[in-house]
Amino acid sequence: MDYTIRQIDESEYPLLNDFLYEAIFIPEGVTPPPKSIINSPELQVYVKGFGEQPHDTALVAEAEGKVVGAVWVRVMNDYGHIDDDTPSFAISLYKEYRGFGIGTALMSAMLDVLKENGYKRASLAVQKENYALKLYLKAGFEIIGENKEEYIMLIRL
Repeated sequence: MDYTIRQIDESEYPLLNDFLYEAIFIPEGVTPPPKSIINSPELQVYVKGFGEQPHDTALVAEAEGKVVGAVWVRVMNDYGHIDDDTPSFAISLYKEYRGFGIGTALMSAMLDVLKENGYKRASLAVQKENYALKLYLKAGFEIIGENKEEYIMLIRL
């Protein structure tokens, strides 16, 4: 599949709400939550006022003439928060575009951007059952903590 990775355009920031919903891991056989779940404060930390903070950075994947995936980072008090100098990752693709290497390309491109911008590390949280765990480990993230449901992961850049 042909795709392009590029900087997000400011006019596309609202798409991050869609990708935030797509990033929610839903185990097989579990009914997906309503889309309104992204309005909860613990999820809005990922998207509210995106572009207004100095560490906000996002890339998108474009295929077939539309945005099909996004990766974004910001320093925030989220599930994967390490400290106020370490940006946290969010990444997702529409389901029909998974399995083509687009997520790996998005992750790699964002890691390059972070290195170029002088960051020393980045973090994320992932549910233990999430298939994306393999992507994060392959990209170089290490598990540095865990709770009952998820791993806290860190990558040194």
